[in-house]
Amino acid sequence: MILESCHEEYLILNSGAPEIPVSSPDLEGEEVAPRAGVFIEAMRDIGYSLESAVADIIDNSIAASASQVDLRFGWNHLGQPWFAVLDNGAGMTELDLVEAMRPGTRSPLATRDPKDLGRFGLGLKTASFSQCRRLTVVTRKEGNAIARCWDLDRVRATDQWKLIRPSKQDLNAIPVMEELPPTGTIVFWEQLDRLDLGSSGEHGQAILNEKVASIREHLALVFHRYLAGEPGEQKVSIRINCQPIKPFDPFNSKHPSTTLLTVERFKINGETVEMHPYILPHHSKVTPAEYQGCAGGEGYLRSQGFYIYRNRRLIISGTWFRMARQEELTKLARIRIDIPNTLDYLWTIDVRKSRAHPPETVRQRMKVLMDKIRESAKRPYVHRGAVIAQRSAVAVWRRREFNQRVQYEVNPDHPILVDLRGDLPEEGRMQLDLALAMIGKCFPTALMFSEMAGHPERCDSESADSEFLERLASHLRACFPVEEKGEFRQRLRSMEPFASNQSFVDHFLDGLPEGE
Repeated sequence: MILESCHEEYLILNSGAPEIPVSSPDLEGEEVAPRAGVFIEAMRDIGYSLESAVADIIDNSIAASASQVDLRFGWNHLGQPWFAVLDNGAGMTELDLVEAMRPGTRSPLATRDPKDLGRFGLGLKTASFSQCRRLTVVTRKEGNAIARCWDLDRVRATDQWKLIRPSKQDLNAIPVMEELPPTGTIVFWEQLDRLDLGSSGEHGQAILNEKVASIREHLALVFHRYLAGEPGEQKVSIRINCQPIKPFDPFNSKHPSTTLLTVERFKINGETVEMHPYILPHHSKVTPAEYQGCAGGEGYLRSQGFYIYRNRRLIISGTWFRMARQEELTKLARIRIDIPNTLDYLWTIDVRKSRAHPPETVRQRMKVLMDKIRESAKRPYVHRGAVIAQRSAVAVWRRREFNQRVQYEVNPDHPILVDLRGDLPEEGRMQLDLALAMIGKCFPTALMFSEMAGHPERCDSESADSEFLERLASHLRACFPVEEKGEFRQRLRSMEPFASNQSFVDHFLDGLPEGE
C-alpha cells in the first residue's frame, strides 16, 4: 500500500508534464559506458575484509558442487605473497568461464538455483579485486584446462574491459597448477597490494600466519553447517595449507545441556522461513574448556542474538537488529534463522553477503520470539539467585534498596556475628560494626561483574572448603552446646554457608559423639 501511495503521488506531481513515449523513434541519447580503468578501481573498495573476500570465493566453489576446497598461501621467487583456492567442483566451459569473469554476470532479479550462494554476479570479481591486482581463473570440465585473467594495471593503462588469455608459461607458473583435478577450478591471486604484511621476512610470515588464523576462524563459523554436514546435504571439506578447518557451531547444538526451544516456520511470498531458538548451557553445566570454546571470537556478550543463514551459509551473526540490547543476562540466547535466496530482495542482502535487514513482516515475528527466548535465557541466572534466597533463612550478605539504588552489605543478623557481638564490650561492638560497614562499602562490584561477565566459570562464588566449614561448624556448636542434634542440624541448614553445603552438615553431625 505504501508503494501504491507513492506511485499515485508521483502521478499527481507530474500530471501537468507532457508525456514522452519511451518507444519513440525520435528519442535520442548517448550510451555512457563506465570507464574501465576508473570503474574497476572503484570496484576494489566495496568494503571486503580479507576474511569476507575469501568466503565469497568459496561460495563459488560450493555453488559448483565442490566437496573439497583447498586454500593455499605462499611466496613467489620475488618474496611476494600469493593466494589460491583450488576446488573439485563441476568446472566450466570456455564460454562459462568468460561469462563468469564478466562484472555483473547475472541480474539479482533473475531466478537462481535454490542452492546458489551468489546474488549479483559480482562476487568473484569484487572479492578478488579488493585484495589483489591480478586475478587468474583456471578451470577444467571437458579435457584441457582453460584460463582467463584480469590484470588491473593493464585495464587501467588501456581503459578497456579486456580479458587476458594466459600463456602456457603463465599457467605453469601457478604453484598449484599440477593439482587441478579432472573437473575443478583454481582462483589465483597475485600482487596482493592490500595485504599489509610489513615485510617479506620472518615478520611478514608471522603477520601472514595471523591473517591465516583469522581466516580459519571466520570460515569455521560462516561455513560450519557445510563443514559439519547435514542430513540430505553434501558435506564440504575446507583446508588451509593442507590443514582441515573444524566447524564452529555457535549454538553448541550437540551438547546435551543446550536447549532448543520450539522451532517456528512461516511463509513469506510462498517461501518458508525457519527460526530455531537456542539457549546455550550455563557455565555450571559444562567444563571450563567447553564454556570458553563456545564463546566465539567476540565472547558471549557480543555473540548473542540472531544468526541469519542463506542456503546454510552464515550472513549475519550476533545481533538483535536494534530490537534489544545485548545484555549480560541474555548472553546465552541465540536464534538461527534460515532464509532462501529467493527472498534476497526483501532482506536487502549486499554484494559482500555480510549485511542484511529483516523485512517488517519478519521483524514482527522475530521480536515476539526474541522476547520469549530472552526471558528463558535469564532463568539460569535469576533462578539460581532465587533458589539461594529461598534456601538461606540467614544469608551472609543482605540486599538493600535506597533511592532506587541497590547495595549489598554484610548481614549483621547472621548468628556468627550476633554471637561475636555479644562477647564484645561496647567499644568493640562499634569497631565491629565499622569494619562490617567498610567491607560492604568496599565490595568490588565492578571487578566482580567484569569477572563474571568475562570468565564466569572461574568465579567460585558458592563453594567453601571442608576445613573452613569444619572450623565454622565447631564454633557454632560451642555457641549452642545444649541443642539436640536435630535442632542444630536445622540451625546449620538455615544459614549460609551451610545452606549451600548441606551434605557437609550431615557429615559433620554424623561425626559428633552421641550426646554432643
